[in-house]
Amino acid sequence: MNQAVVTQSPVEQERDSVTTLTQARFERLLAALGEPQYRGDRYAIYKGDCRDLLTQLPHGSIDLTFTSPPYNIGKEYEKVRPMEEFIDWCADWIEKIHLATAANGALMLNVGYVALAERAKSIPIPYLLWNRVPFFLQQEIVWNYGAGVAAKKFLSPRNEKLLWYVKDAESYCFNLDDIRDPDVAYPNQKKKGKLRCNTIGKNPSDVWQIAKVTSGEGRASKERTPHPAQFPLDLCERVIKGFSPTDGIVLDPFLGSGSTIDACLRWGRYSIGFEVRGDYCAIAAERIEDSLRQSASLF
Repeated sequence: MNQAVVTQSPVEQERDSVTTLTQARFERLLAALGEPQYRGDRYAIYKGDCRDLLTQLPHGSIDLTFTSPPYNIGKEYEKVRPMEEFIDWCADWIEKIHLATAANGALMLNVGYVALAERAKSIPIPYLLWNRVPFFLQQEIVWNYGAGVAAKKFLSPRNEKLLWYVKDAESYCFNLDDIRDPDVAYPNQKKKGKLRCNTIGKNPSDVWQIAKVTSGEGRASKERTPHPAQFPLDLCERVIKGFSPTDGIVLDPFLGSGSTIDACLRWGRYSIGFEVRGDYCAIAAERIEDSLRQSASLF
């Protein structure tokens, strides 16, 4: 009995070739960094200061860095520094990320606000970094959320910034169709006989309404971990899908609870995380493995 020969389409062959090349790139990065604290087929977690680990990355090896650094506001995981020292510290690791970023790569930086003595109660950190970043600022995205600090003498703060930096202003990854918003008010509206809206959905704009990860009895988010400042998975997934190439390599130098790696694994990217605290490394690793087990149980 003759058995049918299964052949791959050109698209499938190209996809598998890209995956093989990325896997080889990923393994070379791990070899340069040394033995990780935790790892899987497509991810690795390293315990250590990101400034030391970033210097070990080959130049041009990372497609996207997505991270949220300490804000210098006294959280349990940070040392509060004099403001000039904090800005110098930020500029140092941003410069190292720039060196490690591919020619068409990007940095997506989530930052909040900080008090500035005798100048501002709450100033956006990007205002203090504006001339210290070697990347090209492509766009500022406003992340708007519901839960937050309550206030009586000023408006309740309900946003943070995502700064989309690219290395080359003319060549970068932007997968708009992968992050379009399907909630279109008038999907069938036409102009001169043509649909005015993309049938996939609308551009999500530069204001993103995504819930924060909440804590507390009766109101904690399902994805909540013991980490005190956790990235929401919805936010991470939108960034990973929209701003990194399929089968790309994503870095988070302040890994925290591991949300970036979780999102990367859900959407086929490779990922590397740096985290200075061993207990946070363990939280991230346990969360990621639990997510992988849940995904495997669906098939």
